[in-house]
Amino acid sequence: MFNKAFNKALVRAGEALFLVGLVAGCSWGGSSSSSSRTSLQCAVSKSSCMYDGPYEPGEADYAESEAAKLNSQQQVRLRGR
Repeated sequence: MFNKAFNKALVRAGEALFLVGLVAGCSWGGSSSSSSRTSLQCAVSKSSCMYDGPYEPGEADYAESEAAKLNSQQQVRLRGR
């Protein structure tokens, strides 16, 4: 009986240490924490990451060509499955 209780306590302590390490690692990032926050915000609500301002000359064409290239790469990847 003592052995089961000890194992259970040891597992719980390990889980707690893992969570503390995970939280500490996530908050340690400095400037990357704002980018991960932005990334999380975009994952939750894509509309919060849409840019409504004016484009620089040629930027809209570049964005559209990059989006088309990424879409075709994704189609190839999905068809390969």
